[in-house]
Amino acid sequence: MFKHIYIYRLKCILRDKQLLFWTLLFPILLGLMFIMAFSNLLSSELFSEIKIAVVDNEEYRKNRSFQAALSSVSDSSNFDFDSDSDTDADSDFDSFAYRSDEVKLFDVTYTSQEEAENLLKNGKIAGYIYFDKDMKLVVKKSGGLQQTIIKKFLDDYLQTTSTIYRIIIKEPSAVQKGLFNIVYNRINFIEDVPVGKAFPNTTVHYFYTLIAMACLYGGFWGLKEVTAIQANLSSQAARVNLAPTHKLKVFFISVLAAVTIQLSIIFILLLFLVFILKVDFGNQIGYIILTCIVGTFTGVTFGTFIASIVKKGEGVKIGVLIGASMTMSFLAGMMHANMKIIVNTKVPLLGYINPANLLSDAFYSLYFYDTYTRFFINIALLCCLTVVFSLITYLALRRQKYASI
Repeated sequence: MFKHIYIYRLKCILRDKQLLFWTLLFPILLGLMFIMAFSNLLSSELFSEIKIAVVDNEEYRKNRSFQAALSSVSDSSNFDFDSDSDTDADSDFDSFAYRSDEVKLFDVTYTSQEEAENLLKNGKIAGYIYFDKDMKLVVKKSGGLQQTIIKKFLDDYLQTTSTIYRIIIKEPSAVQKGLFNIVYNRINFIEDVPVGKAFPNTTVHYFYTLIAMACLYGGFWGLKEVTAIQANLSSQAARVNLAPTHKLKVFFISVLAAVTIQLSIIFILLLFLVFILKVDFGNQIGYIILTCIVGTFTGVTFGTFIASIVKKGEGVKIGVLIGASMTMSFLAGMMHANMKIIVNTKVPLLGYINPANLLSDAFYSLYFYDTYTRFFINIALLCCLTVVFSLITYLALRRQKYASI
């Protein structure tokens, strides 16, 4: 009996072309649109040299320490590190100032103040530096990222040089004791410790929420199976209720068939994302499969839950299911990545009861974090939601009786 009902329901599900489109083809098409929209997102976020100008006047030429500092963080330079100079504090500072093999910060143009004003006005540069009595920065607008970086560099230069000169004035022997070597190697006192095992990627989250949405779309199959045993909705359901086999037993077997089809759809979608679209899910294959299985059960039982508590026709139930699924996907960050952060900050409880958020977060935990604590918390919460959905469905269907069929 089990085998007969199971195979029968598999055939019925596979014949429903409309639901197959929404549960399989629609997520694949959405994935293709995502990859076209986000393919250049990371490359656009890569740092590029900031275009600035320096007014090449007499005051600037006298300031050899700043010339050395600026030259070490820019590609274009009119300063010679090896030039001969007097052995005073300035020349000592020239010998070490800001030398770096890191990525250069600035693309510098040396020009007159009038030309610098024109470049700034036409948007060719982010700002320009000129020396009068003091060093000054001129920008068209304040608060921008590039302008902030320029100001940070200048502030750091002024603080460093001021500190060095104060030390030299107070203790001239500090130069012989390695003062400049300490300042030159100050970056070595800071250790860059990554918070995760993977490079932060702002695009993979969209694909993780896509799989979460596909899992929730498995609720269509769960809803279909509930409708198939409600005698007031279809003649097929009326015949099921008149059959000698208990309707809840038929329903249980039918749900297993729905889970089988939906899990196959999720695996097809996963393979498409990994091998065709090259989305990185990490290398924890076993845990990725576990997440897909748990997500599939959660999605299908969510559909049975909606179908059992909404006391209207099938069309209304489908509308409620679609609205709930898309709302949860939106709150998980599918349409706007910052929405996930807003929810976790403002209403954290909502994130813990949102299956789409838990699923996408489980995938991201496997991709980014070294530990599995966050992953297993998400899986445990999904299992709890599955149990709650199943229990409410059982209690609702068990009470349904019909005066006549």
